[in-house]
Amino acid sequence: MRIGLFGGTFNPIHRCHLEAANQSRRRLRLDCILFIPSGDPPHKTNVSLAPATHRLEMVRLAIRDHPAFKLCEVEMRRPTKSYSIDTVHELQKEFGPAAELFFIIGLDAFLELHTWKQAPELLRACHFIVLGRPGSTFLSLTKMSLLPKLDRTPLTALDTQRTLQVDIPLPGGMSLILLSIPPCYVSASDIRQRIAQHLSLSNLLPTSIESYILDQHLYRQEKANRTGI
Repeated sequence: MRIGLFGGTFNPIHRCHLEAANQSRRRLRLDCILFIPSGDPPHKTNVSLAPATHRLEMVRLAIRDHPAFKLCEVEMRRPTKSYSIDTVHELQKEFGPAAELFFIIGLDAFLELHTWKQAPELLRACHFIVLGRPGSTFLSLTKMSLLPKLDRTPLTALDTQRTLQVDIPLPGGMSLILLSIPPCYVSASDIRQRIAQHLSLSNLLPTSIESYILDQHLYRQEKANRTGI
């Protein structure tokens, strides 16, 4: 099986999350995508998180009509901080050596991979699908010391959309798969701000998620202008 791993706080899950997952599944011919809500994410200390039970339920509602999308509670079950390397190792044991794991991540987050726990080992543990994000360039990958020396020409072609995919082999047998996708400008932080200010959420969230947020009175106290996907 070819399994996509799509982690995040999903605070809340929104339209761009689902579009990114659909693009990844279709273009890489993944058998399924596991949505993995973070329990206690080490890189999100300054973001006001909705309780884990609510974020889990919102993901469940958002993917219920997508047969290839599955909810994975592996990080929610951990009593301590969740690290991606631990999640990948646990899922490798669960699915066995016949499964190929593809870690789905936005380009902006991937550029910060050097700050993650055991980042070099993570690059050797699974394939990475890196999705283009507004405000980030694939050419920036040439500055990442974790990666081998990269040819600038295909990266520039991605940034200018003259090509839509570049595959880069990594030491250890894994691949770095760079995808140019249609830009999506929805962010979770903007959604939270809009809810706090009683503004329209039209075309930002699945209808079921908007209803759940309003019914559960989530994000009413969001005040600071924070960032986050």
